[in-house]
Amino acid sequence: MAKKENIASVLAFEKKLVPSDGYMYGTSWGNKSEATPLQLREKSVRGTISNRFNKKDSKAFLDDPMKLDAKVESPNLQRVDACALEPHQDTLKLHFTLKVLGGITQPSACNNAPFKQSYSVAAQSYIDNQGFTELATRYATNIANARFLWRNRVGAEKIEVQVNAKNKTLNQSWTFDATQFNLRNFDETNNAVAELATLIAGVLASEDEFLLLDINCFVQVGIAQEVYPSEELVLDKGKGEKSKILYDVNDIAAMHSQKIGNAIRTIDTWYPDFSNEEQSAGPIAVEPYGAVTNLGRAYRTPKDKQDFYTFFDTWARGEQLVNIDDEHYVMAVLVRGGVFGESDK
Repeated sequence: MAKKENIASVLAFEKKLVPSDGYMYGTSWGNKSEATPLQLREKSVRGTISNRFNKKDSKAFLDDPMKLDAKVESPNLQRVDACALEPHQDTLKLHFTLKVLGGITQPSACNNAPFKQSYSVAAQSYIDNQGFTELATRYATNIANARFLWRNRVGAEKIEVQVNAKNKTLNQSWTFDATQFNLRNFDETNNAVAELATLIAGVLASEDEFLLLDINCFVQVGIAQEVYPSEELVLDKGKGEKSKILYDVNDIAAMHSQKIGNAIRTIDTWYPDFSNEEQSAGPIAVEPYGAVTNLGRAYRTPKDKQDFYTFFDTWARGEQLVNIDDEHYVMAVLVRGGVFGESDK
């Protein structure tokens, strides 16, 4: 049990991987230099009744099939946003930047000096022993494999990722064939990924360095094919509003920076069920409870003592974790950033 004088009720860490929004353009694979911004288009469509009925309605339809016919005849009118390439274009270009920051040994806010001291010692020990090599390699791999494309990656014939790394003294570039990487693991790497990872690791381990990655990704999806910007979460749509609202910035279709960041930090293969083929979700985004919202499941629970807080409270006060993978996970959550204060009551 931690002593009360070693509890930080105010504790926060700034994120160390800071992506921009991703801007979407249309181009052709044979002439990537000519790209035009993609705009959202509104469609009005007539859908069919396809939802599952409740038990009461199902019984009524069994008793009187004419009621179902009446339902089917009722139009399901919808207004939706859509986005697609132009008729002469076959390639999506996605452009965003990613800033990498140092300074992880110091919380951005901490109201307890003994805790801050013990945490800084633990973080520096991790840097001295591990040097962020493992995490940086996984971040670099997720850039090279274009995981950030999400649905736009499915069915793509070719995917090319161009990365330019810049800071005050550096200007270095790489080109990756994203189709050569397996999204289910981080076993595949090459010299270019290793070089990019070395730069990322050096900045994460530093006190105040930074690195800006300028990333252009080209995806050959097919002539005039639909592409998929982020979908907006609209809590109060009201009657008559669009049933799907997509994201754009200054009339350019875009992906949320949060969605890009989620993809880059999808590196957690250390959770217990990863090796269980029936239970595994593959690599998951680094989260304090291993939450995967589309599956409705938390893969790291306090009950199993596999969550971030169980590990962090032990490690940050100077005790050793049993497994180095648990340290990788803790540091990855801190790179993600967040507010982690503990109640002192």
